[in-house]
Amino acid sequence: MTVGETEKVLNSVRELRYRIFLFTLYSMGMRLGECLSLKVSDIDSQKMQVHIRNGKGRKDRLVPLPQATLKALRIFWKTHQNPIMLFPNQRGSVQTIKTTAGHMHYAAPQQALKGALKDCGISKRITIHSLRHSFATHLVESGVQLRLIQELLGHEDPKTTLLYTQISEVSAQNRVKEVNSLVNRIRLSFVEK
Repeated sequence: MTVGETEKVLNSVRELRYRIFLFTLYSMGMRLGECLSLKVSDIDSQKMQVHIRNGKGRKDRLVPLPQATLKALRIFWKTHQNPIMLFPNQRGSVQTIKTTAGHMHYAAPQQALKGALKDCGISKRITIHSLRHSFATHLVESGVQLRLIQELLGHEDPKTTLLYTQISEVSAQNRVKEVNSLVNRIRLSFVEK
């Protein structure tokens, strides 16, 4: 999807929790399971980064936390105030939701995306994983180096793994700037539909 299509689809998601979930997934290039299992403790608002745990290949990685994503997560967290899970299972009483250690069901955001695509009249074959691909494509279009994108997404390529070098602090700061620049182009609505 284009950046414009991505914005349109995200803002067409009817329930705020799924809109923010999908925006979070997109804005950090996460896989579905990575986003579902995010914990409050994974967010470092001082360093503006998120610790992705047990990604593909059981690998951890740190990704930049865009300002817009932090704002959205804070707005959503106030609706449930679960001290453990960012996206808790929404079944049960308010107290159950506040104390659950389980995450929302994986099918719910998929259905929300499917409904938003239909509402937007977008007939492309788009899945939640397509948001991750769109994010990476948008970064390439913004001029972000492929090596930085590879690290951001947690891709492991045997050829580049052998040649792995640490990204300098300057490159890391540029990466944060580029991610914020991209994500800030999406104006997310916080009004329930």
